[in-house]
Amino acid sequence: MEKKITIAIDAMGGDNSPNKIIEGLSLFLKKNIQNDDFLINLHGDKKKIEIELNKFSISNKLIKIIHSSTEVSDDETPLTALKNSKNTSMWNCINSQLEGDADISLSAGNTGVLLVISRMILKMMSQLSKPALAGLWPNKNGMNVVLDLGANIECNDENLVEFAELGSALYKSLYPDDKPLVSLLNVGSEEIKGTEILKKAYKKLNNLSNENNFIFKGYIEGNKIMDGGANVIVTDGFTGNIALKTAEGTAKFITDNLKKTLTENILTKISLIFSYFALKKFKNRLDPRKYNGAIFLGLNGPVVKSHGGTDAKGFYHSIDLCYKIVKGKLLVQIKNNLNHLKNDKL
Repeated sequence: MEKKITIAIDAMGGDNSPNKIIEGLSLFLKKNIQNDDFLINLHGDKKKIEIELNKFSISNKLIKIIHSSTEVSDDETPLTALKNSKNTSMWNCINSQLEGDADISLSAGNTGVLLVISRMILKMMSQLSKPALAGLWPNKNGMNVVLDLGANIECNDENLVEFAELGSALYKSLYPDDKPLVSLLNVGSEEIKGTEILKKAYKKLNNLSNENNFIFKGYIEGNKIMDGGANVIVTDGFTGNIALKTAEGTAKFITDNLKKTLTENILTKISLIFSYFALKKFKNRLDPRKYNGAIFLGLNGPVVKSHGGTDAKGFYHSIDLCYKIVKGKLLVQIKNNLNHLKNDKL
């Protein structure tokens, strides 16, 4: 009998928890009612979790509660977390991977603390110099994996090459029928443009490019990210975080102003009736909850960070992401890609 996928969830992290956590879990269970290949371990206050499970009529068939008496606060600093976070719901959630009780960890809690604890408990893969924070980003043809989104402010060319291997491994685990197409984010598409670090990374990625691991597509500019010519976008954490926040703000600006414009008078309200379904499809495409969940890559176990302010639907998508990552054998894909990187260096 094949081992079931086990997802460890910090049920106390983020706003309105554990309510939104359990409601999101309820949505996941309804979507996967025909599947029995997974188990969910909920870490947190047992009484509070049980109240929410009863509220949403969730049976304990696929659920296990592991009681934690304390939780990481939103204003906790990474430094104090090293002293105070042991035996919190977040700590126990991540530590369960180390003990072999889970395949992946998920939390909507304090981002800085989560990254520090994850790295301290799970440790870096020996072949890598830095971890990376990756996220999903829609494009015309489907989906992008973008990294790094803020784990590393400064990166050298070797870091960027490693991020390409990590990102393409993640892409293959999520979309096994598609080929990873890697591009480096730059100020232009010509080879002569960019910093010396980018130019060095370009040459190395060009040499690594092959059909089995990833196809290197060269540089990509910020306005081309969503065109679909590449699906793994690599950059340093400083640039990646700014690009992400800019895209999120732009999407919100468009949807908010479109809604305001279409409801400002009787004529626009009438036009809204005729274009309702097209606009609903457009809004759904830009819904940030569908892309909720940043993946911490490069550790000896995957960790997913849900946005702390997301709602139940957003958290559902994070759980679904965890399920797909383990099902797609992410760690196996990463190890294969790191062998690819190692062989090139020999």
